[in-house]
Amino acid sequence: MTVEQTPIDSLTELEAAEELGLLTRELARHDELYHGQDKPEISDADYDALKRRAEEIENRFPALVGENSPSKKVGAAPSGAFQQITHAKPMLSLDNTFSDDDVRDFVHSVYRFLGQLPDNQIAFTAEPKIDGLSMSLRYEKGKLVTAATRGDGTTGENVTANIRTISEIPQALSGDVPDVVEVRGEVYMARSDFQALNAEMAAQGKQLYVNPRNTASGSLRQLDAKITASRKLRFFAYAWGDMSAMPSDTQLGMVEAFREWGFPVNPLMKRLDSIEALIEHYHAIEHARADLDYDIDGVVYKVDRLDLQGRLGFRSRSPRWATAHKFPAEQAFTRLTGIDIQVGRTGALTPVARLVPITVGGVVVTNATLHNEDYIRGIGQSGQPLREGRDIRVGDQVIVQRAGDVIPQIIDVVLDARPETSVPYSFPTTCPVCGSHAVRDVNEKTGKVDSVRRCTGGFVCRAQAVEHLKHFVSRNAYDIEGLGTKQVDFFFESDDPSLMIRTAADIFTLEARQSASMTKLENIDGFGRVSVRKLYDAINSRRSIALHRFIFALGIRHVGETTAKLLARSYGSYENFAASMTAAGSFHGDAWNELNAIDGIGEVVARAIVEFYTEPRNLGVLGELLKEVTPEPAEAPVVSDSPVAGKTVVFTGTLVRMTRDEAKAMAERLGAKVAGSVSKKTDLLVAGPGAGSKLVKAAELGVETTDEDGWFTLIGA
Repeated sequence: MTVEQTPIDSLTELEAAEELGLLTRELARHDELYHGQDKPEISDADYDALKRRAEEIENRFPALVGENSPSKKVGAAPSGAFQQITHAKPMLSLDNTFSDDDVRDFVHSVYRFLGQLPDNQIAFTAEPKIDGLSMSLRYEKGKLVTAATRGDGTTGENVTANIRTISEIPQALSGDVPDVVEVRGEVYMARSDFQALNAEMAAQGKQLYVNPRNTASGSLRQLDAKITASRKLRFFAYAWGDMSAMPSDTQLGMVEAFREWGFPVNPLMKRLDSIEALIEHYHAIEHARADLDYDIDGVVYKVDRLDLQGRLGFRSRSPRWATAHKFPAEQAFTRLTGIDIQVGRTGALTPVARLVPITVGGVVVTNATLHNEDYIRGIGQSGQPLREGRDIRVGDQVIVQRAGDVIPQIIDVVLDARPETSVPYSFPTTCPVCGSHAVRDVNEKTGKVDSVRRCTGGFVCRAQAVEHLKHFVSRNAYDIEGLGTKQVDFFFESDDPSLMIRTAADIFTLEARQSASMTKLENIDGFGRVSVRKLYDAINSRRSIALHRFIFALGIRHVGETTAKLLARSYGSYENFAASMTAAGSFHGDAWNELNAIDGIGEVVARAIVEFYTEPRNLGVLGELLKEVTPEPAEAPVVSDSPVAGKTVVFTGTLVRMTRDEAKAMAERLGAKVAGSVSKKTDLLVAGPGAGSKLVKAAELGVETTDEDGWFTLIGA
């Protein structure tokens, strides 16, 4: 989709909600491709632009922030090929900055959150951001016991056997170390080692690897540790998770302890005490970047004092005390040879540019997303010109940009090099897959035309139906081993009633239909008796599944994995969830209000969920599916001994002893859920001076109310 240049201030809340929904879905897809499959489709610069636009919309319209928001998402779910390890403490990602002014804003935000400090000075560390694979290493009694990838931030892949083959990672720690040590850092491949590996591959006549980052990630994810051992991987330590004792009270001190224990640490890390010093060090690293033997894509800044890090706390997916200052993108020129149209699960027609292969930043790129037809025509979301109104045509010489992996962004065309025979691109008005009309929806309230053209074929359209099935069996949903992309395509295309899979329920009736058929799957090329048995076992093992996975698997628009988890926790069981969504069908009343009161569920997401449950066709598919599977009740959240653990808290009015952000972070650390509005399910309202409608509503509903001093007394602070 397009990263629009429309000023955020000019968007209405409804327009902002629509754009944020598109951005959320697009970013979730790219997260899975990058973190889960090591197969990114867009450059880092393109991804960062999408993400930044989403965060700017959220900052302008905080009521639109949902639990599936890009600002709350970390990585992707771990692969089913490895055993899983639950991180003792979540492995979160970092927010990004892109300019010197952004860095100043970050530092100022730290001061604003903490309030005035006695010395009015906060020191920060600055270190290169390694372009590799995040890793968590757990040591007990000084011995390495487990190693796990980041995964989705909560659960990662167990790659202990492979990590043991990396010589730079100690098997046992030297010196006096705590009983439990969890060191985190980055596994990477040096440029020189990557070049040597490709030279070896070329000598053997084998396909060359694309870049060091993907090669390192792929090498570490080998099921055979001998393959990992044959690739020279390296490691930098820079963070920690679970620790039974802290060897230092500063960030720099912790990293120095890692070095003393035997870990490699980056020699370019410094402690600095001013904004200008941070920026100066950033540019020094940027200038030295080409001479380093490892890839970096920016510089990471962190508050040095750990007590201040603790006060600043975390957002849902990132710490408030750190940010990554990204390097600018690289550009090159090439020729656009064609435009293909892909049809997605929601019917969206996405144009993809085919390019004459070009090397940008050491990587050969051949294609790029063109977002939508308006982007091709040089028109922005609100009708403003893009690229000064220049359209994109087949045959054009184009300027492409990348700052990370594979597919770049087309940022402009060279009109002087345009062929005389070129013609404007005509975007199809019918689906290239099923021939149904492809239309751009019009918002009934605003009259605004959607930037995305969608196929109207629904489940009639093979592309949409197949993509729904692929989503259903995907890693974050049902994760059925042996039912991948090729297998879904095969079963969907089959005309044999005993083999055909057109809906999710058909997956679970496959074995029964096959047992009564003369056509046996095990006799078909590509299958066999053992693989078929494994497939049936994998299917049957998913007849009972976690509630959040079931909700996510339904493919409801705007409902990502994080939102599905939030809904599961909020409603507890599928019966409660479905009944509430049905009761909310009129878009008013208690059920509707309770759905909207969930912190992180905005009206756009709520409406999409309820509309899903008011569509008869969806209910029919659901009914058949529920005959075959059972969604398990959600697990109760872990409750601490805090008096507010498990309770829903709302803050309103002016807070004096803490900022609103610090109050929310404090409540969440104590195990409370923080809501944005008052409802029947609110347990406590903390009201400061100037409290208005929320205080009135709390009184009407009989919700317990306290002031800021009462809050501190309650939590014993």
